[in-house]
Amino acid sequence: MQGVLHLSWWGYIVATLILTQITIMGVTIYLHRCQAHRALDVHPIVSHFFRFWLWATTGMSTKAWAAIHRKHHAKVETEEDPHSPQIKGLATVLWKGAELYRKEAKNTETLERYGQGTPDDWLERNVYTKYGKTGLFIMLIADFILFGPIGLTIWAIQMAWIPFFAAGFVNGIAHYWGYRNFEVADASRNIIPIGFFIGGEELHNNHHTYGTSAKFSVKWWEVDVGWMVIRLLQFMGLAKPKRVPPKVVLNPAKKSVDVDTVKAIFTNRFQVMAQYSKNVILPVLREERRRAGEAGGAMLRRARTLLVREASLVGPSGQQHLRTLLERHRSLQVVYQFRLRLQSIWAKSAATPAELLELLQDWCRQAEGTGIKALREFVAHLSAYVPQKA
Repeated sequence: MQGVLHLSWWGYIVATLILTQITIMGVTIYLHRCQAHRALDVHPIVSHFFRFWLWATTGMSTKAWAAIHRKHHAKVETEEDPHSPQIKGLATVLWKGAELYRKEAKNTETLERYGQGTPDDWLERNVYTKYGKTGLFIMLIADFILFGPIGLTIWAIQMAWIPFFAAGFVNGIAHYWGYRNFEVADASRNIIPIGFFIGGEELHNNHHTYGTSAKFSVKWWEVDVGWMVIRLLQFMGLAKPKRVPPKVVLNPAKKSVDVDTVKAIFTNRFQVMAQYSKNVILPVLREERRRAGEAGGAMLRRARTLLVREASLVGPSGQQHLRTLLERHRSLQVVYQFRLRLQSIWAKSAATPAELLELLQDWCRQAEGTGIKALREFVAHLSAYVPQKA
């Protein structure tokens, strides 16, 4: 028995990839960036298409998905986080991520508190939410008609794609393994090079750093397929991004720290701290390892991660190792303490610009007074920051 479409074996593979990628785009562009974070607006045509497609391929409710994801950000890595592998274990989130989603979707308190502002029209109430499984059955029939018996396999892959790659892989592995561009107060990681399969969602550390950004990539070599599609929709007049990650703007001629400096580095504080780790902590660490030689270098081998990691993510054994390390290496102690002090300036959100400027100028004076070359050079680098033009 043949379906309407007579394809070669590789044609069925391509068709499956196209169908699953449309679903991924629905999740990352519509559910995630548009609905959960309000990072962009999409045309009603795009919105209604994705709502229908996600109903037919996942059966998920827009309100439930957005609410659960917003709660994840609000309660990240705590007992209230719906799917933190740090709390529930990696295996549980990876293999049972869809079950965790369904369980949380039944929590009316989560839906009411975090699901505000999502679609609540006649279609949502009387079709998509009321008959969630009907869409899956429609997709099953459509796959069978189009592809014949092999359409049942294609349908099964469609049904498994989001539960594994989104509910399991991103929520699980992207909070457990990978690299970090920014030291935010959660365990989010970036994973490459599988962006084609999950629409840029693997750039999870970038996303947790700039949660309301429509663009997830920040490095030139990071691939965000979802952003590429958004740009295409924008070109067609069907999407309007509201926010993207800030860009560092430097004026080499600027030699003093002023109010503009405060504004610029506050906006770019995560990049500033990443630069501090790269240009201050790591050079000092390399020098200490050189001085220690083979005999004294064993303790310093673990130091890199401990010195740059967000302090709240360092466990008891790591904290003890770090204390011992800093007691034995004064220069590392100095640059580490200056890192914490610089971070503390960002936390003073109630302070006036003048007060923040005074704190930053004081930090710079004391940093220059340490005599540590890397710190002096970093202060000069900070002075060059200027606000990004609108």
